[in-house]
Amino acid sequence: MLMVPVLAQADPGPAAPGLNVYLPLVLLFVLAAGFAVFSVLLGPLVGPKRYNRAKTAAYECGIEPSPQPLVGGGRMPVAYYITAMLFILFDIEMVFLYPFAVNANALGVFGLVEIVLFIVTVGFAYAYVWRRGGLDWN
Repeated sequence: MLMVPVLAQADPGPAAPGLNVYLPLVLLFVLAAGFAVFSVLLGPLVGPKRYNRAKTAAYECGIEPSPQPLVGGGRMPVAYYITAMLFILFDIEMVFLYPFAVNANALGVFGLVEIVLFIVTVGFAYAYVWRRGGLDWN
């Protein structure tokens, strides 16, 4: 019987993370780009074929378009635009609150003080808008 020496293999230890940790991110970008290209190419195929005045009119969020220019035709109502800006303001507030909610324990008292200051600042903005009548639909 022939004995062949077996070399002891050294334990390589934990594998160093390579570029494969970025694979889900790359796949997400590829999926987003594919969806964008698919949407752009599919739009003309499934879009309206017979155009009329109603289909080509601009949608103005409930504001009736008029043939008169706004220069001398009176004031343009801005309630929809103010509401949109307020939505963006408070939506951004929520975007800043999510990281705090995730890491509340790690941030400790410092994070609590910072988030309270942030909410108070946004609260002043909310009170200002409310007092100026920005939330009234009259």
